[in-house]
Amino acid sequence: MKKILSTLMVGALALSLAACGQSSTEQKPAEGTDHAAHGGGEAITLKVGATAVPHAEILNQVVKPLLEKENVNLEVVTFQDYVLPNTQLAEKELDANYFQHIPWLEQTNKEKNLNLTYAAGVHIEPMGVYSNKEKAYKDLASLPAGAKVAITNGQGEHGRVLALLEKAGLLKLKEGVGINGTIADIVEKKVELVELEPPMLPRALDDAAVDAAVINSNFAMEAGLNPSKDAIYLESGENNPYVNVLAVREDNKDSEGIKKLAKALTSPEVKDFIDKTYGGSVLFVGEVK
Repeated sequence: MKKILSTLMVGALALSLAACGQSSTEQKPAEGTDHAAHGGGEAITLKVGATAVPHAEILNQVVKPLLEKENVNLEVVTFQDYVLPNTQLAEKELDANYFQHIPWLEQTNKEKNLNLTYAAGVHIEPMGVYSNKEKAYKDLASLPAGAKVAITNGQGEHGRVLALLEKAGLLKLKEGVGINGTIADIVEKKVELVELEPPMLPRALDDAAVDAAVINSNFAMEAGLNPSKDAIYLESGENNPYVNVLAVREDNKDSEGIKKLAKALTSPEVKDFIDKTYGGSVLFVGEVK
């Protein structure tokens, strides 16, 4: 009798342990359950190329926290040039980039036979003319005849630079070329143009051989210049075609991650950050394509 009782007790204990084990397995949450409660599905990782100021700042300080709530991990890769971000995007080393305006993107597509597009227009960075720090010209009228003005050597930006200088009264272009002008289209000029690599332009202001420089706001701000205060001539933001965009590929422009990124980049939080941080040197646009 004792043997039978002992056998029954062991069997009952085994069944009890088996039931407990089965209960634990059934109650264990499936992988990604917690993510689903905070935005749905498995986490998405996006690798986005950007120049340091203001693009990487906006992405890291505002967009990244917003996307974390949407279950998207944002990895920001900072570049110092305007070539590699598009090359790496086309080669799928990046999921998107945020550094360039629409005309530059279109020119790059044409020159390099790429098929990049954009998912959102985010902001405008007015281009400005800055004076040599030692000579400290206060306005364009103070520049002497034949003054040396440093400009970018990037041909894709020449149209914008020359249109700015024409509007400023420092040169004249062929009739009708507009923002598509080239150095060859100059018919009259009051200054001598010196072409340099874009990141070198702020440094050129310390060179006594250069009287002024035309600088993109991102490089100006990196060098500690405030476009709205330090520029002796600043491009208008009104009807400005040079909107900085979130560039993507045709094959991923409609993906869930890119849509969330575009929404975050055009959010009220980004607008508030831009307005408070850059004080008119960066102008928020905020349009999803």
